Amino acid sequence: MKQNNSNFKKTLSPTHVWALAFGCVIGWGAFINPGKKFLPNSGVDGTAIAMILGALVMIVIAFAYAYMVPKYPKAGGEFNYTKNCFGKVPAYLCGWFLLAAYLTNVPMNSTAIGLIVDGLDGSVDILKWGFNYSIAGFEVWFGEIILAMSILILFGVLNILGVKKAGYVQTVLSSMLVSCVFILTIAAIFSNKTSFVNMEPVWGFDRFAATAAGATTETIDSFAHVGHQGILSAILATFAIAPWAFVGFETIPQAAEEFKFSHKKVIFIMAIAITFGCFVYVANNTVAAAALTNWPDRVIAGEWVLLIAAENMLGLAGKILLGLAVSCAVLSGIMGFYLASSRLMYSMSRDGYLPSIFSEIDEKYGTPRNSMIFCVLISLSGPILGREALGWFVDMSAIGASIGFFFTCASTFVVMKRDKDGTPSLKVMAGLGLIFSVTFVFLQLVPIPGLNGVNFCTESYLMLLVWVVIGILFFTKRRKYFMDH
Repeated sequence: MKQNNSNFKKTLSPTHVWALAFGCVIGWGAFINPGKKFLPNSGVDGTAIAMILGALVMIVIAFAYAYMVPKYPKAGGEFNYTKNCFGKVPAYLCGWFLLAAYLTNVPMNSTAIGLIVDGLDGSVDILKWGFNYSIAGFEVWFGEIILAMSILILFGVLNILGVKKAGYVQTVLSSMLVSCVFILTIAAIFSNKTSFVNMEPVWGFDRFAATAAGATTETIDSFAHVGHQGILSAILATFAIAPWAFVGFETIPQAAEEFKFSHKKVIFIMAIAITFGCFVYVANNTVAAAALTNWPDRVIAGEWVLLIAAENMLGLAGKILLGLAVSCAVLSGIMGFYLASSRLMYSMSRDGYLPSIFSEIDEKYGTPRNSMIFCVLISLSGPILGREALGWFVDMSAIGASIGFFFTCASTFVVMKRDKDGTPSLKVMAGLGLIFSVTFVFLQLVPIPGLNGVNFCTESYLMLLVWVVIGILFFTKRRKYFMDH
């Protein structure tokens, strides 16, 4: 193995890159969050509105990425844009938080592996063996840990063996994922088990108050979000995590050195990936409510409502269909974010922001092997923390993505002014992107009286603090480099 500065091999087709983006956008959260976050916080209507608005915002921001990729077609994406436009310290800030957005998604998806098996094996409980412990009320079993870690290591090795192989696997997984969700949606449309009446309360309800009061589906209306403030809370609760929901479309620039097609196609690939992602989120959430007459009871009990809904409509076939869909989502998410995380670390190391060991390219496979190994090691924390950590990872990913969006849009303004080639419409898009990015950060970090379920939970604040402290330690160690001109 040796340092290789001759760029990566150009092996990725437009289909591979779409699969990378879409596979990152849709992960485990799209299947578990209908019961965990979306339905209680926002209901069917609030989630649909928030996701559609979020998708539109992401497409607006995507125009800034489409402009910047041809300007700086190198691994690192937002990090490179910020470095060239604002200097070393802002670039480090952007890169460090973007790394949080990517890396947290791998362990987040890994926590789902045990639950997938648990949901499909009925009462057999094939993974519930060995030592076990509880985190936030959820048991973690040794069998689940071993399976999840094995998959994390396997997909890490696959990424090391070459991006072309990873691209083919990612394309198959992403195609199967969207096909399964489409079939499930069609089944819901024609099923006699689904009804618009089942979707009430359409704006969600106060889950904590309802749980404390022992509410049921029959009494849930007393805790439903109503009135202008209630509806606004319902929409913002999901809109605030739109950066997490759609994080992944901007992983495309991380692989820019490996494209074998024109960079002009980036905006179309991004827009298609975002649109497909929006469809999956809205479809899953709507189907989960429409197919269950008592979904509030299921939500309060902490059950996997989408799996129950699929089985209610199609029996065992529905259970298998959803199991296949969520397995593809989990594996494509792990694959995609491994690629994005390792390329970002490689780029930061290549430019001196991280230790030089992370910029070494494997001579045989042409991949950043050491960066990939580091990502695997960090990701192994997911199976240990268990599935309750999902919400914490969601929040961390959302804040990291929002910061990446901000610096990309800001860099777009700098480059347009420098190169004098920006259009009025692009200026509007970049300006809106800046406003939305700041709005997302504000909604995530600042508690707003009267708006419940919008900002971080306590554990998420603690995780953010830990990540900031680690970042400061790295920064301090490289202080002389950052002070050099």
